Amino acid sequence: MVLRPYAPTDLSLIRQGSADPYIPTFTSIPAIYSDAEGTAFIERQHERASGGHGFSFVIAEHGHAGVGLGSIGLWLREIESGRASIGYWLSSEARGRRLAGWALRAVVAYAFTGLSIPRLHLFVEPWNVASARTAEFAGFSREAFLRGWERIDDEQRDVDCYVLLHQEWSAGE
Repeated sequence: MVLRPYAPTDLSLIRQGSADPYIPTFTSIPAIYSDAEGTAFIERQHERASGGHGFSFVIAEHGHAGVGLGSIGLWLREIESGRASIGYWLSSEARGRRLAGWALRAVVAYAFTGLSIPRLHLFVEPWNVASARTAEFAGFSREAFLRGWERIDDEQRDVDCYVLLHQEWSAGE
């Protein structure tokens, strides 16, 4: 697994994300794909890093780093409170191979060792068992059930909050 910045060659990955019935509902991937919208999405990912708002990475397989299979982001909106959030998604053909789990472990290591962030959290809809397993694979624990927490498709949805504290993390996992 490799994490890398978005590149202009990732338009096909964004097109795949746009075609997924769920990914555009909880990300800023355009719901209706065009090359212009895809390019604007890539530019936003670079602006987030340069503006200090977070980091967005493409997930790829080792040996095929040019072919994006998904995305993972570390978001710093709450960094002044000592916490950051993480979100991830994979294209449909990349699911079931633990790529998101390994990517999540890598981002956790970067957040804790490179940025010294005390608390990381992520939000998973209760029906999304695969995403919950991904969080647990990376060492996260379910902390809370949050009713009506997230607005998805103009509807307030329940989520499970998963948390990992720096003091609980083991780099050898």
